[in-house]
Formats: sequence, structure tokens, C-alpha cells
Amino acid sequence: MFIQTERTPNPATLKFLPGEAVMSTGTADFRDAESAERSPLARRLFQVEGVTGVFFGGDFVSVSKSDDADWQLLKPVILGVIMEHFVAGHPLLLDDAAQTVDEVADDGADAEIIAQIKELLDTRVRPAVAQDGGDITYQGFQNGVVMLQLQGSCQGCPSSTMTLKMGIENMLKHYIPEVVEVRAV
Repeated sequence: MFIQTERTPNPATLKFLPGEAVMSTGTADFRDAESAERSPLARRLFQVEGVTGVFFGGDFVSVSKSDDADWQLLKPVILGVIMEHFVAGHPLLLDDAAQTVDEVADDGADAEIIAQIKELLDTRVRPAVAQDGGDITYQGFQNGVVMLQLQGSCQGCPSSTMTLKMGIENMLKHYIPEVVEVRAV
């Protein structure tokens, strides 16, 4: 098994590509060891000193580190843990349930606007963000404000504010006049 690694815009996060599907649907984001209890792989990765976050996407695993940890020391250990997991054929999630994305209620007067927002996020934003080892999920729309959650390498990324304001907000405003602002939650 050959696992590729890619840098992300977030210097504290690396993207690991095992060359096979990681998540068949959805994503899973683990911000601490306690939340990783439902994933044998995430649990093992949090045992590596310096690992602060684990994110599973369709074909990648993003791992975040603490500021004082060094990628030159962490990377070989993380590669070994990921390789061992996939070679052994262990399940990714014990309950086999991915975090479902965008399941915020979208009924009412804004249903059509919300459907447009979700469509643009799914077709234009999320694929680009996944290439950088993260995800952005819809969390709500109220009074012209779109609430999004940053996951994986996007969480804590120095360029995430710029991406939200200059990229996503401008695009949504262009296509959907009712959108006045985008905020991270």
C-alpha cells in the first residue's frame, strides 16, 4: 500500500491519501480523543503525541497537529498508523454512521433560497475545499446570513476567513441576492 501526502493551506494539517475510499458517504470530523471513540483509526491517531484533529473525507484522511509538533517526526508515525489500519481491514467507524451533512431543516419561507445555497455549496464549494483536505457544511440561513461550519484542514486555517468572505460569500451573493453575509459557526 502506498499512501500519498499533500500539504494543505493550513500548515497545521496534512492530507493523507491511502489510494482507496475512506468514507463512502459523508464525512467525519474528530476534534479530540473523546469524540474519536467511535472510530478505531481516529482513536489510534489521537494516541500519537501532537495530533489535535482527524478528519475523514471521501478518499483522504486529514490530520492536524499542535503548534509545537514537527511534521518530520509525526508524518512517518501517522503513515504507519493509517497503513496498518487499511491493510488490516479494520472498520473506519464502529457504528458505521458518518456525520450527516447539511441536515438542517429547510422548510418554510426560505426553502427555495436554502435549496439554492446547498446546491452551490455542493457543486462549487465543497469539491474545491475537499481538495485542500477539509469540508464546509451548511448550518443555517436567517435574515440573509448563511451559517457554515468549517471542518478538517479548514478549521483553524489562516486563509479560512478570506475563503469565506472573498470566495464563498461573494459567490453566494452573486447567485442569490437574498444572501447578505456568510459566517462560520
